[in-house]
Amino acid sequence: MPKSRVSRPRRYLVCEPRHFDVRYAINPWMSADIPVDTALAGRQWEALMSAYRDHGHTVETVAPVATLPDMVFAANSALVVGGRVFGSSFHAPQRRPESVEYETWFKAAGYDVYRPESPCEGEGDLIPAGRYILAGTGFRTTPAAHREVQEFFGVPTIGLQLVDPYFYHLDTALFVLEETAETGEAHVAYYPGAFSTGSREVLRRLFPEAVLATRDDALAFGLNSVSDGRHVFVAPQATGLIDQLSAHGYVPVPVDLSEFHKAGGGIKCCTQEIR
Repeated sequence: MPKSRVSRPRRYLVCEPRHFDVRYAINPWMSADIPVDTALAGRQWEALMSAYRDHGHTVETVAPVATLPDMVFAANSALVVGGRVFGSSFHAPQRRPESVEYETWFKAAGYDVYRPESPCEGEGDLIPAGRYILAGTGFRTTPAAHREVQEFFGVPTIGLQLVDPYFYHLDTALFVLEETAETGEAHVAYYPGAFSTGSREVLRRLFPEAVLATRDDALAFGLNSVSDGRHVFVAPQATGLIDQLSAHGYVPVPVDLSEFHKAGGGIKCCTQEIR
C-alpha cells in the first residue's frame, strides 16, 4: 500500500500573464519564431490559480508590467523562508527590472528584502528541502550567491551543478514532494541527467528514496511542479512521472501550462511560495 500523504495549506505569490510573450531568447526553449497564444496562456494560468484555490491554498498577485514579459515567472523573484525575503539579481539584463517590482510588493506587504550582491534567481535555483536549501548553479545563479543564502538564512546550503542547458534552473530538474518537520527530512523528485556526476552523488546520498524522472518527463516540465505534501500540481504531458507519483501515494493534479513552455517555464516557474 502506498504511504498516506497529508497536504498543508500554502501561500503563493503569482503574476498575471497579461503581457506574457517571447521577445528574446535567454534559454534553449525560447524562440521568437514560435508565436505565443496569449489568450490561451491566460486561460491556462487561470486554471492553475483555480486548482490552487480549490485545494485550499491562498493566492496573492503582484501587478504585471507591460515591458516585462517574463514577470509571470514569479518563482524567480525571491526565496522566502520563515518570513525572511532573499531577493533576486537576474543574470539576464532583460529581466533585471523584475527584481524592483517584486521587491516593491514585498515591502508593501511588510517584509524587509535582502538584495543579493551576486547573480541569483530566487526559487528558480533555490529550493528548501527539509534541513537544507538546495542551490543550483551553472547557468544563472552563482556559487557566490549560495554563500550569501547560507549567511542570510543560517541554513546549510548545498550547491548542485547543472550541466544541461535545457534545465537551466534547478526548479526545472528537481522539486520537493514532502517535508517532515519533526525529522527535517524531505522527499524529492529529480532528473539525474541534469546534474554533474558529483552532484548526482550528493543527491543520491541526501535523498536515497527520491523519485527519479526520465528525460522525457523532465522535458515535459514534469519536475517544474508544485506539491502541498499530498497534491502535486504537475504537467499532464509527464505521464511516466504522474504514474510514479500515484504509486508513492501522492495525488497528481494535472494542469496544462504548455504555452509557458515556449519560454522555458511551467507550473513552479509561475509560483512563488511565501513561507
